[in-house]
Amino acid sequence: MINYGIISNVLGVLLTIVGVMMLAPLCCTFIYDIPDKTPFIYSAIITIAVGLLSWFYKFKNKERIGKRDGYLVVAVGWMAMCLFGSLPFLLSGQFNTPADAIFEGVSGLTATGATILNDIERMPEDILLWRSVLQWLGGMGMIVLAVAIFPLLGIGGVELFVNESPGPASDKIHPRIREVAKRLWFIYVGLTAVVIVLLKLAGMNVFDSINHAFTTMATGGYSTKNASVGHYNSPLIEYIIIVFMFLSGMNYTLIYFGFKGNFKKVIRSDEFRFYGLNVLALTLFLSVYLFYNSHYGSFEEAFRTSLFNLISIITTTGYATADYTAWAPFITFLFLGLFFMGGCGGSTTGSIKQIRHLVFLKNANLEFKRILHPRALIRVKIDNSVVASKTLINILLFISIFGTIFVFGTGFMALVLQDFETPLVTATGAVASALGNVGPGIGEVGPVNTYSAIPSVGKYFLSFLMLLGRLELFTLLIVFSPFFWRRN
Repeated sequence: MINYGIISNVLGVLLTIVGVMMLAPLCCTFIYDIPDKTPFIYSAIITIAVGLLSWFYKFKNKERIGKRDGYLVVAVGWMAMCLFGSLPFLLSGQFNTPADAIFEGVSGLTATGATILNDIERMPEDILLWRSVLQWLGGMGMIVLAVAIFPLLGIGGVELFVNESPGPASDKIHPRIREVAKRLWFIYVGLTAVVIVLLKLAGMNVFDSINHAFTTMATGGYSTKNASVGHYNSPLIEYIIIVFMFLSGMNYTLIYFGFKGNFKKVIRSDEFRFYGLNVLALTLFLSVYLFYNSHYGSFEEAFRTSLFNLISIITTTGYATADYTAWAPFITFLFLGLFFMGGCGGSTTGSIKQIRHLVFLKNANLEFKRILHPRALIRVKIDNSVVASKTLINILLFISIFGTIFVFGTGFMALVLQDFETPLVTATGAVASALGNVGPGIGEVGPVNTYSAIPSVGKYFLSFLMLLGRLELFTLLIVFSPFFWRRN
């Protein structure tokens, strides 16, 4: 039996938090003398009002959220936050259609980074800051933040954390889920502050430092410049962002253990080593190719450009310092493949995640051994622990569903984009980018283009894929299944 009262209470908390955060961009309206302050004032009033009404609807204390309630809260909560988070865009008059505003809002909260803005530098500062705030909130997950304050409301949050945590992560930081959420957000906020200071010292102004720090830690990729990070033409800025994109792609439990000085835990992590090896090998390969094909004058420049753009795509951040689709056709194909990689489980990144790829490859390798030795008991192990059969099935199912949605989604988008010059290529890039929460795609939605020319129906469809990818498929798909609503 679904407890709609407790679900309403939780949604109320989430929307109230979103509404309060809408007041932050109002600072920009005074600092930069922006005449129209009403979009954020009205949006905040509407969102807070709906949030408070939902919060106090059938208010009940000391009730725990069941499994179905948890899935429903995560799915409906994220959809509601995306819609209300799009209100400032819709009321600002800077976006031509509701589809544009919703696309930008969903892309922000899901930390995808795809945009319909053709001239970002023309946008008022309050709009730019709200885009970054949305990504920062969505990066770790608004619901994880809410878990930390639910005990004050008499609401348990274990089920929410299980459903919202970005990626499979087995390590426990702390046995109490509220303490886990607090520690995760403490790390997240602390690292964001460090990035702000470092980018300011590296030459960015305060406003750009704040925006890029927010979207770097969220692995979101929204920038305040049309040319993204490439606008600054600064090796120091690029290296700073490279370091923190890489950190943001790590499992946050490993970052926590690293801060505690338990570096053995980090180094011995199979997933972390797999993640680091992928980044290193791909960077060296691409650096050598770019240098010897005269794309760049020095090996350092080729290395830095390769490393920045590879990490940006692998971690689904979506920043760019170069147009990788212009290097060579096979490089474009390589980057398309990276759309499906993602960072570590338990990170703020999107896509399939390194841990699923690692388990899949290990299991595939062992299947060959089982064929030769059918009676041998051979089990898949991660960090010296046997991976349960249920987990193996879950991972294989996830990858299969991910691929199926990509194929059929590409076909649908190709129909929508049939008037484009390269409809199939563009559809492939757009769907892979949206489903993986990457941002830039290939074709006519590449790193130097935007999604503005896509028809409204395509924008709504891609918005759904972004939300589906952010919630890692199952959380959203299960709500649409008939058996979810059966009383049993």
